[in-house]
Amino acid sequence: MHIQDSHWQTAVVSDGGGRAGAGGGSRSTPLRVDAQRNLEHVLRAAREVFGELGYGAPMEDVARRARVGVGTVYRRFPSKDVLVRRIAEEETSRLTDQARTALGQEDEPWSALSRFLRTSVASGAGRLLPPQVLRVGVDIDDPSAVLGGPVGARLPQQRATGPGDLRVVEQRPPADELDDPGAAELLEFVGRLVERAREAGELRVDVTVADVLLVIATAAPSLPDAAQQAAASARLLDILLEGLRPRSA
Repeated sequence: MHIQDSHWQTAVVSDGGGRAGAGGGSRSTPLRVDAQRNLEHVLRAAREVFGELGYGAPMEDVARRARVGVGTVYRRFPSKDVLVRRIAEEETSRLTDQARTALGQEDEPWSALSRFLRTSVASGAGRLLPPQVLRVGVDIDDPSAVLGGPVGARLPQQRATGPGDLRVVEQRPPADELDDPGAAELLEFVGRLVERAREAGELRVDVTVADVLLVIATAAPSLPDAAQQAAASARLLDILLEGLRPRSA
């Protein structure tokens, strides 16, 4: 899904026009508390709904999950694009923190990369990865990119099959998606994890940042039973991690 060019606007909670009761303003506090609580409900519901149905889910589904009127959602988020951008930015920030923590607390390159992947998948991050991040990859025909060149500046790729052939097709995203500072920071930290593991000989040389993010998205299925979902994610991630390791000579 393409997120249109809209910018997150900080929600301003009204206190009812500043009216105060006999207690000298005591009436405004409960209104602000209720508004903040509604905002938290909407954000939590949006994460759940988008995680289950994707970013194409309607705002009405978010409102029903939050148990508020759809008008309440729109008062805080003028358009769906604004809400999607808010959720995507929060998820990007959380993933960046997880990558930064793995880099700082794990000395072994493979341990750092696998820790990041396990933490991200366990948190359900794959179901909320921003579309512009998932579309960013590297051109496998560029040796410098495969050997640890700069990430984030590379363009997305799609594999297209023709009669009997497999080729890489470059697809340029809108400029605003590449300029997202949060996405760029995430790609930078994941790029460090990938580069360290590759240089240590613990990661296949053809694995890119896009591949690592795809692992997160793939290993986070949305299943109705929480225990089944956790078990399925863990099992699938074990298989995917093994596929990232270099093949034995």
